[in-house]
Amino acid sequence: MEEQKRKWRRLSKELSLINNLDDGCLMHIFSFLSPIPDRYNTALVCHGWRFLACHPQLWLRVDRSVKDLSQPGVYPNIEIAVSAARPGDTILVAAGGSHRVSNIKIEKPLCLIGAGESPDDTTLICSRSSDSALEFMSTCKLANLTVRAELGCCLLHRSGRLTIDGCILQCESNPLDHLSYAIISTAGASEVVSSALKTCINSVSVLRTRIEGGAKAVLTSGTLSLQRVRVIYTRASLFFWFEVEGADKNTVQSASVALPIS
Repeated sequence: MEEQKRKWRRLSKELSLINNLDDGCLMHIFSFLSPIPDRYNTALVCHGWRFLACHPQLWLRVDRSVKDLSQPGVYPNIEIAVSAARPGDTILVAAGGSHRVSNIKIEKPLCLIGAGESPDDTTLICSRSSDSALEFMSTCKLANLTVRAELGCCLLHRSGRLTIDGCILQCESNPLDHLSYAIISTAGASEVVSSALKTCINSVSVLRTRIEGGAKAVLTSGTLSLQRVRVIYTRASLFFWFEVEGADKNTVQSASVALPIS
């Protein structure tokens, strides 16, 4: 009991010391935290930390219910937020309800994160008339989101390093074979960026992500291949870990690589 009291006194002292820092210093410290879960958890500590952790200087927010469009860093939909974002920004998508997305091209490094406790809380829905919900042409990360496509694909990877972490990708159940995929990659193993004459390595990394419905989980039409597949079966879902990246000439499949879902 005494040991627990000493721990609480020591913790209270440490908190009092950090609260003596000015807001600018605290925000600089918060900028080094990973958006999920660390920076998200700081917003739960108190009202002051929530204000700083959600400051538009640290990330942009998408909230469909926003009325005051002059509020800095808050946007009514994902397309406007992506357009306004600077390279390296993090976009926090509000939980609750559904966000309509259609062929949104992301051509700069961004991180899109669902603000809910689980990916089920934040859903992006792509209509039947769209080829994909999101189209990636730069290094990006997608986390804690559900992306649902009625036809076409959930995510279209053109180039860059794409990381999909803790998401749910849902496709139309039992479609025609060529109409629905969770992920399609058309990228080659690498390409030269003409502006800087640098080589860009293209890849897709999928971590602890549920993939539901559709003809295949992933399809490649470039020179990337599916590697290091790991699947965990549960009663209701399949959780996937895999890489889609360049391989040796002896192992690359020429036309496409697809991972079936039973």
